[in-house]
Amino acid sequence: MDLIPAPLHVHAPADAAPFELHAGTRIAVAPGAEGVARRLRAELSAATGFDLDPAPAGQDGGLVLALDDALAAEEYRLSAGPDAVRLTGGAAAGLSYAAQTLRQLLGPAVYRTAPLPGARWTVPAVEIHDAPRFGWRGALLDVSRHFMPKAGVLRFIDQLAAHKLNVLHFHLTDDQGWRIEVKRYPELTGTAAWRERSMVGFRAGKRHDDQPHGGYYTQDDLREIVAYAAARHVTVVPEVDLPGHNQAAIAAYPELGNTDVVDTAALGTWTDWGVSENILNASETTLRFYEHVLEEVLEIFPSTFVHLGGDECPKDQWKASPAAQARIAELGLSDEFELQSHVIRHFDGWLAERGRRLIGWDEILEGGLAPGAAVSSWRGYEGGIAAAQAGHDVVMCPEQHVYLDHRQDGGEDEPIPVGWVRSLEDVYRFEPVPPQLDERAARHVIGTQANIWTEFMFDGRDVDYKVFPRLAAFAEVAWSDLPRDPEARDWAGFEARMAGHYPRLDALGIEYRRPEGPRPWQRKPGIVGRPIEGRPGAGPAVG
Repeated sequence: MDLIPAPLHVHAPADAAPFELHAGTRIAVAPGAEGVARRLRAELSAATGFDLDPAPAGQDGGLVLALDDALAAEEYRLSAGPDAVRLTGGAAAGLSYAAQTLRQLLGPAVYRTAPLPGARWTVPAVEIHDAPRFGWRGALLDVSRHFMPKAGVLRFIDQLAAHKLNVLHFHLTDDQGWRIEVKRYPELTGTAAWRERSMVGFRAGKRHDDQPHGGYYTQDDLREIVAYAAARHVTVVPEVDLPGHNQAAIAAYPELGNTDVVDTAALGTWTDWGVSENILNASETTLRFYEHVLEEVLEIFPSTFVHLGGDECPKDQWKASPAAQARIAELGLSDEFELQSHVIRHFDGWLAERGRRLIGWDEILEGGLAPGAAVSSWRGYEGGIAAAQAGHDVVMCPEQHVYLDHRQDGGEDEPIPVGWVRSLEDVYRFEPVPPQLDERAARHVIGTQANIWTEFMFDGRDVDYKVFPRLAAFAEVAWSDLPRDPEARDWAGFEARMAGHYPRLDALGIEYRRPEGPRPWQRKPGIVGRPIEGRPGAGPAVG
């Protein structure tokens, strides 16, 4: 039935009649299912033109939505026959995934926002039982390097939900831009949200666009994004990076930087890609500043996890800074790595006191991992293996496999070729749990995530091209019960199902990379990238 991600169990009787959705179809909704029913009705009504009114109390409708606490929260059953389609979830989340499966069964036109003439809406007779492999099925969206307006973020959330992904890791701050309104510190959006120009392509091309770039989300924008995502059972995990990747914040508030070695008042929001050497100082005053920032972040984002980065923090300024060296001595630390660990441990405890959990990139393992912290393993599997074996939760997102800014093909027409070739098949064969982990440690791999870094994606059309169709393959890896041996996976079967999925992406208006290659307007001739030859290995891929 071309379902993506593939369900756990499917039984389709050969001779049973399908269900036909029509103008008189009604929806019967059990208590607790109202939110899912409201959204499903809105989506189906827009595509079909049918009202799909609620069934009278005590009567079944053609569509029946129910909850069953014998099922796990994200587990669901879908039963379709000639008289009705029954959707049952262990909780609203599972019911929502059943609704997404129903949409796929109804055909590509159901993803449009107005009815097409002559359409018929049938659901094949089928019994589906389904549940996800991982609880964290995420995608990181970097809006710091290139800002995505709110409407684009809401559209991206719809794309995640359509593929049963449930975490938006929202990368909101970096050297090149600060995107969160913080009322206590208005210059974070007055100054740090804007840069005077942007690098175009990799730095070896020595090219800038001389076009001011910026933008930010007001707190009400962010509350709207969080609520919109929650209605689709997507959790928004905010990222406020520290102590590195902070030149934009230092440009707004120079006292946050290492003022005894750098004229921080002369810094601006960074206009280049890569890793800035301008990092936060580790004073108590700076820790208080970020506590104040995070107080406002926590009020907006209810997620259990808060991502605090912790990656790519050059230590040169701390090594040269008498204040940093005095701080190391004052705290009884051995070196700059332990000073970074002190910063991370401080916020790990601070978040724990407020019922939240810190998650950071695998560099937070250096200098000692904070007791309650979880790890996003991006520099390969190694950091995730070490963290899981030590009893820490891990989200696997190795750049060698699931960095979707990496090029999809080795051809010359690929726009701004970056990193290793990571084709649709490569992503489909990604396995999040490495074989080195025993059963106990493997339970600490709570999920997996694809990362979308936007240095070389100027707008939503570029994001579409880089992300899709590979995010569909990633969604199946994160959800479905695939063979753990990547070579044992049914690539030919997935490729055949993708032939039925491309029309869904078309109907959603996603400008994906087609199997035959980029269209003329998707190419970016003359913009220098940074391709890495050979199979994926260690080392950075962009900058």
